[in-house]
Amino acid sequence: MQHLSHGINTSRWFAQSPDNYTVQRLRSFTTTDDIVLIRKLGFDHIRISIDAKPLLDWQRNLPQAAPFMAELDHVVQVALEQKLAVIIDLHPESRYKQQLLQGTEPVGRFGMLWQSVAKHFGSMDPNLVFFEIMNEPEQSDTHRWQGIESFVAGQIRAVAPQHTIIASGAKWSGLEDLMLLEPIPYDNVIYTFHDYEPFAFTHQGATWTDPAVQPLRRVPYPSTPENVEKNVQQEPTLAGQLFVKQYGLARWDAQRVDATIDFAERWSKLHHAPVYCGEFGVHRPFADEAMRAHWLRDMRIALEKHHIGWAMWDYQDNFGVVTKKNGATIPDPLILDALGLSPAK
Repeated sequence: MQHLSHGINTSRWFAQSPDNYTVQRLRSFTTTDDIVLIRKLGFDHIRISIDAKPLLDWQRNLPQAAPFMAELDHVVQVALEQKLAVIIDLHPESRYKQQLLQGTEPVGRFGMLWQSVAKHFGSMDPNLVFFEIMNEPEQSDTHRWQGIESFVAGQIRAVAPQHTIIASGAKWSGLEDLMLLEPIPYDNVIYTFHDYEPFAFTHQGATWTDPAVQPLRRVPYPSTPENVEKNVQQEPTLAGQLFVKQYGLARWDAQRVDATIDFAERWSKLHHAPVYCGEFGVHRPFADEAMRAHWLRDMRIALEKHHIGWAMWDYQDNFGVVTKKNGATIPDPLILDALGLSPAK
């Protein structure tokens, strides 16, 4: 956990772009210069999202997968040279996750895939390379997922006995999912959760999730019943209006954030197991920048108060800490300050 204090997610690079994993894009979307910059900005680790499909092709020795894996190897090596820890985060599409609901054969294949990946990276420093079993598993049965996760952890342990494993709750890796999780029967495991609450603020304007957030613009944080009234009027349905009204009534502020994160520490103490926040962030296209920084600061302070390492979502995309424009990478000083970090000199 000492190496997972304050990190950043490198999203839409080796995952979330299933139609474009060409070498050209992998080398240009996020570059080795970005990895160097991440270290200069003060982050101590990166969480690399990796799609299952190219890994499966690599496992099967399909020639088209070799360049993908070579680029991934290079990125991990550059990160380690920069003294950045690396989380190998299996980050598949929903279709892959749904296969795990159907009997034992897909689970066996999942374990074999992880065994191949763990063996591949198993020679790297176990203090700096971590294996995250699955991002947001989308499994409705908490007990079944617990069994799957335990099985896969055993497959990893068989070939990489010294590396730390990162496990999560069953559905969306939320804090509520963590509360339902029992530790798996292995040592050297970190338990992760993601926190995007309050969703009306963090996902305002997002088009891929709850329809209630899609029409929202300039949602305030902290929230009160009075200051969200204009956002209530942005909602075309009664359900959406209630969603926003409840955000105002909940009066989200630093105290509310802290009271929520406290439960992660309580779970950690109850189970004598370390906890890590692998994702938190604000969709920036429609958020007030100062309010976005305010929430990120409140989250970061709460996480650190409760002894929880974190990785913000994300480096350069719609939740980013930098902006890429006309060939230049521009760090956001307001967000870096909220994270307790400083722009590169």
